[in-house]
Amino acid sequence: MRAKRLTFRTLAPGDALRIAELAGDWDVASMTARIPYPYTKQHAEEWMDSIAEEEFVRAILLEGELIGACGYFPSADGSAEIGYWLGKSWWGRGFATEAGEALVRYCFQRGRFRRLTCCHFADNTRSQRVIVKLGFTPTGACQTFCEARRREVPAMRYERRKPALSLFRRRAA
Repeated sequence: MRAKRLTFRTLAPGDALRIAELAGDWDVASMTARIPYPYTKQHAEEWMDSIAEEEFVRAILLEGELIGACGYFPSADGSAEIGYWLGKSWWGRGFATEAGEALVRYCFQRGRFRRLTCCHFADNTRSQRVIVKLGFTPTGACQTFCEARRREVPAMRYERRKPALSLFRRRAA
């Protein structure tokens, strides 16, 4: 994966403390489905150890510093659900959009998915803006469990289909 200002790499055992520091912020954890609060180094280690073989997760780096994570989980129907989070200090600077663009491009080109899905909590307007910028369209409201809040939370689901033009280019090549 490539982006203008960001680099990506696989997670390393030494990332657990940094992930716990960033994702352990209530404002970050409460906007994700799977991050509990409080979030400790042990939680981060357990999460990294539990990443399934088919799951794709990358650390998001800015000038070599881990600032978040992104990835996807493939579904049985041939689609993939993407997700991302950034440490709060990096919000509002376009990094989520930049990481999302790189992830979507990777999913369509390297992952060869024809459809991507994603979700955000209804009260997460920042993520909503990122998802719309990435070209996703709403598919409806739902309820999603939030580990940090310890309850079901209203959410919105989205999808994006692989552009037909890129399918044509692949066949022509």
